[in-house]
Order: sequence, then C-alpha cells, then structure tokens
Amino acid sequence: MRQARIRARITGRVQGVGFRPAIYRHAVSCGLTGFVRNDPAGVTLEVEGPREALSHFFATLPRRLPRQAVVAEVVTEEISLQGTATFEVVASQTGGAVTVQLPPDLGTCEACLGELCDPENRRYRYPFTNCVDCGPRFTIIRELPYDRANTSMDRFRLCADCAREYDDPGDRRFHAEPNACPKCGPRLRLLGQGGCCLAEGEAALHEACALLRQGAIIAVKGLGGYHLACDAFDAAVVGRLRERKQRPHKTLAVMLRDLTVV
Repeated sequence: MRQARIRARITGRVQGVGFRPAIYRHAVSCGLTGFVRNDPAGVTLEVEGPREALSHFFATLPRRLPRQAVVAEVVTEEISLQGTATFEVVASQTGGAVTVQLPPDLGTCEACLGELCDPENRRYRYPFTNCVDCGPRFTIIRELPYDRANTSMDRFRLCADCAREYDDPGDRRFHAEPNACPKCGPRLRLLGQGGCCLAEGEAALHEACALLRQGAIIAVKGLGGYHLACDAFDAAVVGRLRERKQRPHKTLAVMLRDLTVV
C-alpha cells in the first residue's frame, strides 16, 4: 500500500478551542503518524500513512473539529516520508508574525458544571474549573502561541492529578492549558481594606454575602477586570455606589436570582 506524508497549515480560530487534541484523536483513529503543533499563524500538522487513510482523514476532518473552532483556510502539501512511528502533540513553534485569531472566554460547559455540583468529585464547588471546551482564554493570554507558559496560569504548577489529565489523550482536559483544581489552581480570597485576607475558599463566599447584606460595596475580581457589587434592594448603598462611580442617573446592571424575584 502506497505511503505518503501530508503537511497541512490551518488558520483561523484554532488555538484554545481543543483543536490539537481533536486532531490527535482523529489522526490516531485513522492509523496515521506525525504531529500537530501551534504556531504564530494557527496550527500545523503532518500526517503520514496509507494514501487511502490520508484521504479519509482530510475528508472527515471537518466533522471531528471542536464546535468552537472556526477554520479560515487549510493549505496542504505532500512532503517526504519520515517513517514516524506515532502521532504526537509537539511543542509550539515560535517566531514570525502572529496572525492566529484569539479565542474568546468560554462559558462553563455542562460536563464541568456536573463536576462542580458533584460532592464526590475533586472539583466540587471549585469556581475555576475548566476543560478544552470551556473556561478562560482571551483574558488570560499574554502572548501567542496559546500555551500555559504564555498565560496568567503559568504561575500555577499542575498537580499530579491535573498533569495526568493534561497528558491523557482520552481525557477532555488533554492539553487544556488553564487546567486547575483546588489543590494546584487559583483560590478564592476575600480581602479587606489594605489587602488583608479576611477569608478563603468557601468561607470567602459566605463572608462576602454577609457583607453585602450589611450594606457593603464589594469589588469582585473577574476574568477581565473588577465588578463593583452591592445589594440592589438597599437604596442607601446604591446611592453610595452611584456617588463613587459618579453616575447619578445612568442605569446600573442588576443581577437577580430568577424571574420570580424580577
């Protein structure tokens, strides 16, 4: 059976959306060898194997891509055989003009929400849980290619369990760059004036709620900045918030639990 090796350069929104893991699984399922990597323009992959398998790989590739991926262009060329024995996700290529599209932050997926609400799961009630299908992207990236070392998550070293997930092709956190858990990832903290720590973890949430009920204004640090929060049913504290923001009349955003409260 005739063998061939094809290089494909793919541009678009192809980083931070689970693209490399999807390529890996598809190539392995087709019995191909080679590699996939991020680069400043997008993703480059090389696949080697029987021509029939290569044709099937590229014909079915669009159906195997992550739902968040947006492919702008695929350019392929046949190159020399290298006789590789496996398919791998290799280190990103750096240098050159960065033209890849930045991935957006993604809302928490159903699978992660399930873990968040499961008392038996190690990520139970962990607010920073994520996977290749969801979580922070745009607001944690410092530079491209999209690798953990190029994000604000680089200061959090993966624990053994998270590293195992990151390296497991069968796990949905395979090469999930912001992967984290309560043991190794960011933690909730409630800070008082002057930066002193008042509470951590679950206690920080309860204490923040208590302060809101007492009429306090709290700065909630989110992915892309801070939100000033107060009790919308307390006219006095809403007035203080308007004074601080110098917004005497403009409408403020209001969050309510459900339509019954509305």
